[in-house]
Amino acid sequence: MIYSVFQEEKLSLLGFGTMRLPCNADGSIDEAQVAEMTAYAMEHGVNYFDTAYPYHGGESERVIGRVLKRYPRDSYCLATKYPGHQILSNGYNPADIFEDQLRKCGVDYFDFYLLHNVYEKSMEVYLDPRWGIVDYFREQKRLGRIKHLGFSCHAETKGLKKFLDECGEDMEFCQIQLNWLDWTLQDARGKYDLLTGRGIPVWVMEPVRGGKLAKLSDSDEAKLKALRPEASIASWSFRFLMELPNVQMILSGMSSMEQMMDNVKTFSEGRPLSGEETALLLDIAEGMKDSVPCTACRYCCDGCPVGLDIPWLLNTYNEMRVAPAINVAMRIEFLPEEQKPSACIACGRCARSCPQNIDIPGAMKDFTEKLRQIPSWTEICRQREEAAKR
Repeated sequence: MIYSVFQEEKLSLLGFGTMRLPCNADGSIDEAQVAEMTAYAMEHGVNYFDTAYPYHGGESERVIGRVLKRYPRDSYCLATKYPGHQILSNGYNPADIFEDQLRKCGVDYFDFYLLHNVYEKSMEVYLDPRWGIVDYFREQKRLGRIKHLGFSCHAETKGLKKFLDECGEDMEFCQIQLNWLDWTLQDARGKYDLLTGRGIPVWVMEPVRGGKLAKLSDSDEAKLKALRPEASIASWSFRFLMELPNVQMILSGMSSMEQMMDNVKTFSEGRPLSGEETALLLDIAEGMKDSVPCTACRYCCDGCPVGLDIPWLLNTYNEMRVAPAINVAMRIEFLPEEQKPSACIACGRCARSCPQNIDIPGAMKDFTEKLRQIPSWTEICRQREEAAKR
């Protein structure tokens, strides 16, 4: 197993993410299989386990807590997260949530604790003095109930910078979505460089984008197999990340023993990609984007009668075209109505001034339709809050 050293902690570079645990036919977590996967992980040197308050409807913390009870507390690191990104009708009480998490996981402290999903909207919650969230967790760290405090982030690069400017001194690490597709699609490179420049170690989530990068087109897979015939497609994503010196933790949300065994093999061998192999991955990424060719010249903005930030919307639309996801939709959901793609009146002025001849009104219409097909984050949070009350 490859290890990184974070402060005084020796961490397996591979972390077991528990957002996508194996489930039974009724939707409940298959705890027996989780126990088997955990045993295999521990036997092969994996010592970092990542969960969060809302994973599996709140059951992930309970299950991984029970499974890890079988092992000495100092033999593993447990990480969980505070759900300040959720929309709660009765406000935010970090103490209640934190005490509940300790009970659910059956521990006296967390090795790593994160503010969950800091992005443009949730940042308002985390920075709101009414809730005192950062102050509370800073105090828990002082008391030894949190060993290391950090945050996960789905914000754009400028949003990440804003949060670092406000709270960077308290954050020991940052977890971002980082993979060879999002290296350019979501400016993961810019986020990585920003964090590296601030001296903040990078934790990686979505290294295979929820499985999307573990299964490619036949032609793209053939290109990879020609160079490494023995390697799984998923292993390419992990080896891409091994090249980045500031990456100190790579989380994989494993759902089966097969995935666990393949990942352990990858992280036992090492073998980062060559320059040629990295270039091939990034070339495949460009072919996957299927994006509208906006160059952000902003000619379209000058005559827009409703004042839309069209280049920003088109950039976000391109992300949605590649892989519709709630994290992308959240950015749009919390915009004022007059700034959303649905505010487009299809007057056509933007298209007439576009040097790239993009059908911008058509893109705004399609973007609006794609957003309708993704569950509302507000509704998801309401359902979670109702389920918690029961």
